[in-house]
Amino acid sequence: MLFTKMHGLGNDFIVIEDNGMDDNDYSTLASKLCHRHFGIGADGILVVKKSEIADSKMLIFNSDGSQAEMCGNGLRCYAKYLYDNNVVRKNPMTIDTLDGVKKVLIEEKNNEANKVQINMGKPILEPSVIPANFTENIINTKITADGEEFQITSMLMGVPHTIVFVEDFDNTDFEGIGKRIENSSYFPKKTNVNFVKVMNGKEFKIRTWERGAGLTLACGTGACAALVACALNNKTGKEALAHLAGGDLHIIWDDSNDVYMTGPAITVFKGESFI
Repeated sequence: MLFTKMHGLGNDFIVIEDNGMDDNDYSTLASKLCHRHFGIGADGILVVKKSEIADSKMLIFNSDGSQAEMCGNGLRCYAKYLYDNNVVRKNPMTIDTLDGVKKVLIEEKNNEANKVQINMGKPILEPSVIPANFTENIINTKITADGEEFQITSMLMGVPHTIVFVEDFDNTDFEGIGKRIENSSYFPKKTNVNFVKVMNGKEFKIRTWERGAGLTLACGTGACAALVACALNNKTGKEALAHLAGGDLHIIWDDSNDVYMTGPAITVFKGESFI
């Protein structure tokens, strides 16, 4: 099986072409391919499929085998793969995901995709849609997870995201707190947990604990959700630079309620797997 290893700000993926397997088989394959010691190693796999409603359809499977609706860093890598390999040589292009069709704009350099801008869609705050066990929108809401209290803001930004604002960013227990909130009874389908340190009205730092993948170097949907949370809590404006462990993303939440993300995507290597 041929594959391409890619990453978006260190959030790494294995891209493979659809070979007709069902989702359960791709789930099993993802667990094997993504293993850091016995496989290729990645946060997830991206499956390239044909679409009847867009230029291509992307399936995402996390390293634990779970399927994700959407991933911003993955989508940038996926778009670069399509463009650079002449699978879809259109600009802009449309990509079908389990979170709907996304419009993608390519910034080209040396005849290849350099940066990718994605309309990530509109944030959804209704708890029943996230889903979350609350009756009102979750904006600066106090919760208790394993006996510890947290102030959170939650939404659906393709996938469920919860934002926790922190002051002592470098000494925050991302894994410990992330696990507790991810698996709390408030979120029946779990949630990604984003730790955000606001630097000023136009910049913030972020680390994301991803459900199904753990602590990653970057999460595109998380950065988008974080900007929305910052704006809702009057901590930044509706445009900011997100500083992730793997690099920076430019995020805009426009007046039509759409969130745009711009950032790089990198091809690391290509190969053949015998797993």
